[in-house]
Amino acid sequence: MNLEFMNALDELRKQHGVDKETLIEAIESAVKSAYRRNFGSGQDVEVSVDRDSGSIRMTVYREVVETVTDDKREIDLEDARRVDPDYEIGDRVPYEVAPERFARIAAQTAKQVITQRVREAERDRIYENFIEKEGDMITGLVQRVHHGTVFIDLGVTEALLEPNEQIPGERIREGDRIKLYIAEVSKTTKGPQIVLSRTHPYLVKRLLELEVPEVYEGDVEIVNIVREAGARTKVAVRSSEPNLDPVGACVGQRGARIQNVVREIRGEKVDVVRWSPLEEEFVANSLSPAKVTRVLLEEEKRVAHVIVPDDQLSLAIGKAGQNARLAAKLTGWKVDIESEADARERGLEDAGVTVRTGGSDLRVPEFLLRREEDDDDRPSILIDRLTDEAKKENAASDRSVFEEVPTEASDETEAAQEAEPETEAEEAEENEESEVDKRAE
Repeated sequence: MNLEFMNALDELRKQHGVDKETLIEAIESAVKSAYRRNFGSGQDVEVSVDRDSGSIRMTVYREVVETVTDDKREIDLEDARRVDPDYEIGDRVPYEVAPERFARIAAQTAKQVITQRVREAERDRIYENFIEKEGDMITGLVQRVHHGTVFIDLGVTEALLEPNEQIPGERIREGDRIKLYIAEVSKTTKGPQIVLSRTHPYLVKRLLELEVPEVYEGDVEIVNIVREAGARTKVAVRSSEPNLDPVGACVGQRGARIQNVVREIRGEKVDVVRWSPLEEEFVANSLSPAKVTRVLLEEEKRVAHVIVPDDQLSLAIGKAGQNARLAAKLTGWKVDIESEADARERGLEDAGVTVRTGGSDLRVPEFLLRREEDDDDRPSILIDRLTDEAKKENAASDRSVFEEVPTEASDETEAAQEAEPETEAEEAEENEESEVDKRAE
């Protein structure tokens, strides 16, 4: 041990992040083990290394006893008092030992210990680095692909992307840079184990935080997110700002923001829906892109009976029931979907209203309505938006274009609308006859 070796320890500390004191303690332990291996196990040995000069001092202790049974660990009282008259039974007598007697073996042992401690320190450093990133997204470089397993270079270490954590149908090639979700970080005997995922729902959440400033800053909150990787993801969002549309913020102008997310997950469909404290509205929103006529809830069974237009039934259910299945996971309700035709057969009347904007009619479910007598805190603002749009059209065309038609009066209204053209025709004929009479006169 000398100054040159101590400088080498400093270099190890800088390169591998190993604490110098830890290395010195390891060397002291290694020298102690080397001595016991060569001169008998069980001996009371102390080793200390000078932190400045690197010099080593080794001391072997023998216990003062009346009758010696092991002369390597014990000394009788008479011999002990030759060293110091004050020794008594049970005291420890120190003897300094020159390390040069077993320097080669001690050096080999110290080398092994230092190598092991450096390796452990690197593993601990990697673990501490990545345990802080657990639950975050990271970009990795694909080193190679072997039997479906992808080896990812994360900079300071290498991790594996197992086949079951890959998006079905995705082709990953050597040299690709891909974004990954750090699902779990744990310690093992072989070092830190980092579980990477491309299928985790929170990968989409992190991508949205990356692409949508309102999500990252907290103005738009992702309430829940469910995913079937490679097929479809549903995201429920809400806004803390009353004038901020959470769905529009996530989708972006002309869908630019959501398209960046979709591109990263290889074309997987992403439905961003508005969360609502009104359960019926939330269930209806969760079945996007399908339109919903009515939602009836069975609170005790947590079943939502959803009625959709006949031509929307297959869209609401989705391929192999995927849309309904994801909606159930998103809302926490078991979703039972049926068409309007089947609902009429069961006697379930539509309790919504018809909103006429311009020349088209829109059927609005009852639970989405907000009338003047309702509390202003009611969560839905759909009717308000439609009313504003209708008023704008009305101002431009100088005619009324907004009308609510209750279900009970729908038949009478349709009959009145059909009768109007006949009345106009009769009036036209009367006008023509009047003109003819005038000319004749």
